[in-house]
Amino acid sequence: MNSPNSFTLVQAAEANFPTEYGLFRIFGFEGHFESQNGEGEVSKVVEEAAVLAMGDVRNGQPPLLRIHSQCLTGDAFHSLRCDCRAQLEIALRMIGAEGLGIIIYELQEGRGIGLMNKLRAYELQDRGADTVEANEQLGFESDLRSYLLPGAILRHLGIPAVRLLSNNPGKVKAVEDAGVVVADRVPCVAEPVESSEAYLRTKREKMGHLFEAS
Repeated sequence: MNSPNSFTLVQAAEANFPTEYGLFRIFGFEGHFESQNGEGEVSKVVEEAAVLAMGDVRNGQPPLLRIHSQCLTGDAFHSLRCDCRAQLEIALRMIGAEGLGIIIYELQEGRGIGLMNKLRAYELQDRGADTVEANEQLGFESDLRSYLLPGAILRHLGIPAVRLLSNNPGKVKAVEDAGVVVADRVPCVAEPVESSEAYLRTKREKMGHLFEAS
């Protein structure tokens, strides 16, 4: 994974955002940074995220937090190859019911490899590879995502502690590395279907994800 330098956070927009789960405020954020690869080449990168916030998230009570990576195939097209849309809907329902929470929606499709490579990975999975093997056959790590931007957003919003809606221990570490206390990890477990069983098994066995029921 490339190493970021000179990170700058920019809040690009803020507006009311009514949804079927309740009224949120929606924010647009940009992370501007330089990234250096293994060969020492430096490039300027702009990473974007949409943030939904419900309630007074600065009131001292740790809000629910979901850091969600964009999944066009799941979130928009209702794919049953993964549990992404289901997890997003679980988070929206829980935050709506509680009236307090944040969703950081990062544009990191396919665990950071991008949409076209994600579809190439689908093709390899159809030939028998699991999600980790498919990424590796395409020349990528199993997960290229960086959580530098969510950490900066939480600090910008003045959030000292959260209850993290995630099955991924890596996200817990990323949030804590950003200086935000994870007061609780709240399971975000979707009901498995036949077409997602292998995907979820790979998450558990090769990526360390936790799938205990809440």
